[in-house]
Amino acid sequence: MKLATYTVNGGQARIGLVVGKGLHDVARHLPQSPPTMLGLLEALPGLRADLDKIATTQPDHALTDVRLLAPIPRPGKILALGLNYRDHALEANMALPEVQTWFAKMTTSANGPYSNIDLPSVSTKLDYEAELAIVIGKKVRHATREQAKAAITGYCCANDVSVRDWQLRTSQFVVGKSFDTHCPFGPWITSADEIADPQALSICATVNGEVRQDSNTREMVFDVYAMIEHLSQAMTLEPGDLLLTGTPAGVGAVSKPPRYLKAGDVVRIEIEGLGAIENRVEPEPR
Repeated sequence: MKLATYTVNGGQARIGLVVGKGLHDVARHLPQSPPTMLGLLEALPGLRADLDKIATTQPDHALTDVRLLAPIPRPGKILALGLNYRDHALEANMALPEVQTWFAKMTTSANGPYSNIDLPSVSTKLDYEAELAIVIGKKVRHATREQAKAAITGYCCANDVSVRDWQLRTSQFVVGKSFDTHCPFGPWITSADEIADPQALSICATVNGEVRQDSNTREMVFDVYAMIEHLSQAMTLEPGDLLLTGTPAGVGAVSKPPRYLKAGDVVRIEIEGLGAIENRVEPEPR
């Protein structure tokens, strides 16, 4: 199952069920369903059978006729894990972490799967990070590994866009990771049952068609269930929370010389089984 948030001709945001190259309007078929993705995720267990039936009907739109938005326009939390790929630690000449190092991206950084990324007026050191994103679908606290698995409703592609000089000027990454538009994700939420093994997915980033990152989620130091186990010891994870799981080797900052993004660049993030997002870099609007 693939769930998307979309608009048609600039209208109101709606929830869609993506099947092949078509999209089914959930509210049209289920008028009593929650109108937002967050509400739908909370109600999903009771709606799953109805959604499966909708998927067998004629689509309401072609995907090419709609604009896909961030699947969750404003996640409750956006949390990201640093240095979680062995190949990335190697290229950065850093030891593998013994504990998980998390930071927050402010929810105002959430951005659509095909929307522009701002090149900040205050920096030229803009970088890309291809990441697998976890979407939480069930409230969980002090999770066991099995409970962590059950809490995942699905996965997305994400780009943990980073302003490197702002990120590294202090020991806290939050500001440099939280510029507006710097968390594009999507293109939809692919339900967890469609992904046989989240630790065996190819992950790739290209810039203007040139491959910059090409790896596999098996390179993760901490797997997706360990992440939820760990975080849930400190905080309640809730439906609609978004967890970014780290990036593989190939980021611009550690290239020699560094290769930062510039206006006009197009960044594409693709993950096996989840589709792709593609975002153009444009100067920050004044």
